[in-house]
Amino acid sequence: MSDMRFIIIGIVLVFVGFIVLGVFGHNYQAATLESDEFGTCYKYSNNLPPMEINCSFKIFDQIVFFGIVMGFIGFGTISLIKGTRGDWDNRVKPEDMVGSGENQNSDDPDKD
Repeated sequence: MSDMRFIIIGIVLVFVGFIVLGVFGHNYQAATLESDEFGTCYKYSNNLPPMEINCSFKIFDQIVFFGIVMGFIGFGTISLIKGTRGDWDNRVKPEDMVGSGENQNSDDPDKD
């Protein structure tokens, strides 16, 4: 059997990782290209002309961003694997079980 909590958490983490990559990834993909091809990097803004900046800062920002995204996806994958292999849901003490079951208390007044 599986542990559904880990499976749900894993699906959410992987989904969040891909959404963050899709929404914000375009801001971080140009650093390597600018550094390799042109040797200079620029910071772009809507109101100001492009400003020349140090390429190492832009590449560091790109590495941190992709590290965070890969962390989301990696932890989601680990959680999915743990949830698929887990049996935590099956290890419930008999006294903690609720609902209808075969073992009912014999001191029930309605039961003869």
